[in-house]
Amino acid sequence: MAATDGSRPLRIAIVSPYDFAYPGGVTNHISGLSDELRQRGHDVTIVAPSSRPRDDIDADNLAVIGRPIPVPTAGSIARVTLSLTLGKRVKPLLERGNFDVVHLHEPMTPTLPLTFLRLADGPALVGTFHAYAERRRALGLSRPLLQRWVQRLDERIAVTEPAREFANRYFPGSYSIIPNGVDTQAFAQAAPFPMFRDGKLNILFQGRMEKRKGFPHMLRAYAHIRWQFPNCRLLVVGPGNMDRESARVIGERGLEDVHFIGYASNDDLPRYYRTADIFCSPALGNESMGIVLIQAMAAGRAVVASDIAGHRSVVAHEHNGLLADPRNEEVFASTLIRLLRDAELRNTIANTGSETVARYHWGVVTDEILQVYHSALERRSQRSGSGRDATAPTAELTAS
Repeated sequence: MAATDGSRPLRIAIVSPYDFAYPGGVTNHISGLSDELRQRGHDVTIVAPSSRPRDDIDADNLAVIGRPIPVPTAGSIARVTLSLTLGKRVKPLLERGNFDVVHLHEPMTPTLPLTFLRLADGPALVGTFHAYAERRRALGLSRPLLQRWVQRLDERIAVTEPAREFANRYFPGSYSIIPNGVDTQAFAQAAPFPMFRDGKLNILFQGRMEKRKGFPHMLRAYAHIRWQFPNCRLLVVGPGNMDRESARVIGERGLEDVHFIGYASNDDLPRYYRTADIFCSPALGNESMGIVLIQAMAAGRAVVASDIAGHRSVVAHEHNGLLADPRNEEVFASTLIRLLRDAELRNTIANTGSETVARYHWGVVTDEILQVYHSALERRSQRSGSGRDATAPTAELTAS
């Protein structure tokens, strides 16, 4: 059993169920956490499926296991591997890696994290729960089967209070709340793109082209904005193809000054935030926190967001952002127009948001995650010392 001395480097496996070649919140969080841990001297291996060859991905510590397929879920597309034969790859990796800690992100998502839960007997097991939804029928139906495996976790993390409430609904237990991290310095110091700093005010939408991100509602609101405040443009950053509804809105309303950037690299993304005057997230739900809001605040930009649980975990209305219902296009538009017309209010909200982001700095987040790692190591050591099977439920989890 590994020692729990906080001063010594750890051997850590960070496991993701999601396609590591496709951008997303969990993938970005894992990459940032891995970088920070390695800078502190820890030995980190990222394990994830990938739709692209290992050599095409900018992560020299990535072990690719499984080929992902797109699976519709909760208004989004989860790119996960559903192979039932991953154990043939996972077991040798566990033996070679001799890990102190296996950190599973979305540990109940098939099938890679569950395979690690089944086979990892020695390391301390930590699970981070990112997801939030009003309800998820499939998870409720599979709960009796998954309960056996979730009880193997030595420690659990939820990225926000809504994520904790969602996970606790299906898997009651104790959760530490530790948010996703952001490279706050990169967003604060990025240089804007000069071609968009021409006197027009820029509204930024950044996200995947998925139904739950609410982009058609953004366009409908923008149509109202253009009538009342024509000196603005909409910048659209993110992967995916525009859906038919969005294309129809643009055509029917004759929208101009909508610039589709597409995917932005890690170097360019902070620059688009800094190019914006206002950041807008019209997401319709199933957001556990909205990391895009923190990125905008780190860039010193005013935020308008939909009034949903995940956003309320970050934004206090009229304090560090404004909240409104994107389904009501006139109200959502008037909220944005209010900021477009009032530079002083934009600056006040942006400055307050800049104070908010300290909580999400990678140094702070990593300190807290390392505390959880060492707590998990201590718990695992106590289980082994008592002679109790590490796969058995603890009294605490059984009682909960």
